[in-house]
Amino acid sequence: MRKKTVAGNWKMNTLIDEGAALAKDIVDIIHEVPSDVQIILAPPFTHLDRVGGIISGSPVALSAQNCADKDKGAYTGEVSAAMLASAGCRYVILGHSERREYYHETSATLNDKIALALANGLSPIFCVGERLEEREAGRHFDVVGNQIREVLFNLTEEQMEKVVVAYEPVWAIGTGKTATAEQAQEIHAFIRSTLAGKFGTLAEDITILYGGSCKPSNARELFACKDIDGGLIGGASLKAADFIAIAKSF
Repeated sequence: MRKKTVAGNWKMNTLIDEGAALAKDIVDIIHEVPSDVQIILAPPFTHLDRVGGIISGSPVALSAQNCADKDKGAYTGEVSAAMLASAGCRYVILGHSERREYYHETSATLNDKIALALANGLSPIFCVGERLEEREAGRHFDVVGNQIREVLFNLTEEQMEKVVVAYEPVWAIGTGKTATAEQAQEIHAFIRSTLAGKFGTLAEDITILYGGSCKPSNARELFACKDIDGGLIGGASLKAADFIAIAKSF
């Protein structure tokens, strides 16, 4: 069975006290969310210890937003997968569109990151998605397919069982354009079909999240789609009521 999942990616937002207050607000109303929905919070690195303590003992899991592509050493400013695991993280977001665009992360880099994450007991939330010009050129299937093949196809079935995939329509974020539920379902079905080409029936058990401006107003329609198993939530995860409303939309 695929796990219904709602993950909040706080990105570079909130100071530590603000993040702690947000985490507490979420924990205080987590009982409103069905027990079969996995809730994940991905605060900034600086917040991990504090937020981890607040959610300890609750159904909420802790995630990091990134990890280094090296295991340890003289890499100033980097945070390793082992460090994240020791801080209580169960998940780590890898390949986010902002990391790919602003920090020029490649599939080669992501192969190293995902291997280290898995080796340290973390479940990667692996992001894929196309930009506006790629969507308008009709290349979205090629782009997303290549992102999957260049990284996830290098994993064993045992490793792939631990991976969550998140689709981000980069073209629908901050552009004024909107991805319809039909467009989202179409690409999610394509992702699952692509994974089935490598991993067979395991693809039916892989959780695939939608990460394109999911809000309380559209979450129910999106989550009703056959191949959409939840959301990777950005801005709406910074308000506890909105985030929990999304999680209640299944």
